[in-house]
Amino acid sequence: MATLISWNCRGFQNKSAELRDLINKHKTAYIAHQETFLKADKHSIRQYKIYSKHHIADRASGGVAILSATDIPTIPVTLNTNLQAVAIRIQTHSLITVCSLYLPPSERVSQTDLNNLIHQLPTPFIISGDLNGHSSFWGSSDSNSRGLQIEQFIADHNLCLLNSDEKTHFHLPTRTFHSVDLAICSPPLLPFLSLTIDNDLYNSDHFPLILTDSRHNPTSHFRPPKYIFNAANWHKFACLANINSDIIKSSTIDHAIDYVVNVIIEAADNSIPKTSGMRRKQNKPWWNEDCQQARKKQKKAWGVFRRRPSTANFVNFKKTKAEFRKIQRRSQRESWRKFVSSINSKVSSRQLWNKVKKASGVCRSNAISVLIDKGNTISNLKDIANSIASTLAHTSSNQIYSPSILNNKKKAEKQKLNFISRTNQPYNCDFSFMEFQSSLSNVHDSSPGPDKISYSMIKHLSIASQNSILDLYNRIWREHFFPTLWQQAIIIPLLKPGKDPTNPSNYRPIALTSCLCKLFERMINKRLIYYMEAKNHLHSSQSGFRTGRSTIDNYLHLKRTFALHFYRGSISLPSFLTLKRRTIRPGDMAS
Repeated sequence: MATLISWNCRGFQNKSAELRDLINKHKTAYIAHQETFLKADKHSIRQYKIYSKHHIADRASGGVAILSATDIPTIPVTLNTNLQAVAIRIQTHSLITVCSLYLPPSERVSQTDLNNLIHQLPTPFIISGDLNGHSSFWGSSDSNSRGLQIEQFIADHNLCLLNSDEKTHFHLPTRTFHSVDLAICSPPLLPFLSLTIDNDLYNSDHFPLILTDSRHNPTSHFRPPKYIFNAANWHKFACLANINSDIIKSSTIDHAIDYVVNVIIEAADNSIPKTSGMRRKQNKPWWNEDCQQARKKQKKAWGVFRRRPSTANFVNFKKTKAEFRKIQRRSQRESWRKFVSSINSKVSSRQLWNKVKKASGVCRSNAISVLIDKGNTISNLKDIANSIASTLAHTSSNQIYSPSILNNKKKAEKQKLNFISRTNQPYNCDFSFMEFQSSLSNVHDSSPGPDKISYSMIKHLSIASQNSILDLYNRIWREHFFPTLWQQAIIIPLLKPGKDPTNPSNYRPIALTSCLCKLFERMINKRLIYYMEAKNHLHSSQSGFRTGRSTIDNYLHLKRTFALHFYRGSISLPSFLTLKRRTIRPGDMAS
């Protein structure tokens, strides 16, 4: 797996297909680009965050960018420079700085600008890019002024050159190969980094530079493996997941929960395949057999030209390249027409918005940022998790309350609720299998909790096993015992919109709890709502989270009130209350 790729793509937008091929081939976490030819930050690559700097010009030209995988901590480095350079700090084996640099051949580059760039890069660092310098140090047959300048730059700052004598650039007019793309690093990184050159141009005129860190990378696994439900053998699963009702009735509730989880997971492991857990491949929905064959012909023609660089072989390579581009564009047009035609009146609203987001290139980015907590930089994944967890724990702890609020809170908690309920009340009776099936039919698959059990697994259990789970629910209901396993959750921190990602207090938690627990909660909630609606315990003005009502009802009532007062010539003063949090804590209203 490549740690870093550096590539002069000669146009980021029109090389998106080649970029996906490059990512899929090397499974890299970071790609440094030069000559992106972009004018605005309107481009995205799934599972990657883009840090870019555009060339100051009236047209799209030059420009640099770095693609960083969203599952690995990064933080941008602010550079005050006239050079076309962008840098980020990344977490591999340790925290290092990566800088993508492009030095145009026609522009004069000041040695002072290069020196200032070095002073702004936190060590250790890697500088990679198209520097357009020729020198015998990295395999050129002659030297130019830019090459001598780079030699002096490396010597002045005691840097290490990773290139050998391999060619990195194919000059199309002269059909010659040159070494102009370089990778430079700080001395501490030299023993661990190795550089190779990809043998494919990917329709550019520069070969990608592949940098590999020999040290073990603890972040090489992207995510925990997931079950592939579309390929599940549900008949086999239902036969294997045989939950014994006698064990449910004779064991303690905690042991019964563990037993149910073990039976279901063991059956799932033997009947449902899993993902590899590695980073997902970049998808090209328009790719077909014609594209595959055309690319194969182009690569074959390129290989023939590399071995025997004659005019005839070069012309043949250009023909196959043009043919591949023609077939690729035709396939993209046909795929787009098919995609647009699939949006019709039969598509659900959920599918519609998914298609609209795909067409717009919108992809969710939950990129992990390096944190800065109390002046300390935190880049290790485990330390980042602990920092956010401790911040969330402090936010919800009693430490944030004043002594007077704490005293009132303790007094209120000691008072018994004025609520008298009898066991024979309908809402206290055991749950029926009809209630179980009704709640189960209304759920959709969501991310599972710590037990890894999904709604699909529960739905595909046999009737006998589902009845055993119902027996477990009724035991919990009668014995007033909440299982220990259900008190655990996986916390997903999501960055609040527009907030600084380096501040651990700017994340809101999403808790992934057990689907078995959520199903039982749904059954209880459904019963209580029915009782409260039947007894008219809910105020008529309450609209949210009620069947047949919505907040639009409140809006229409407000609009009608305004119109009525306007017609009568009277004054109407509305009052809007916005809550800072989803839940109100003691003292919030008082403050």
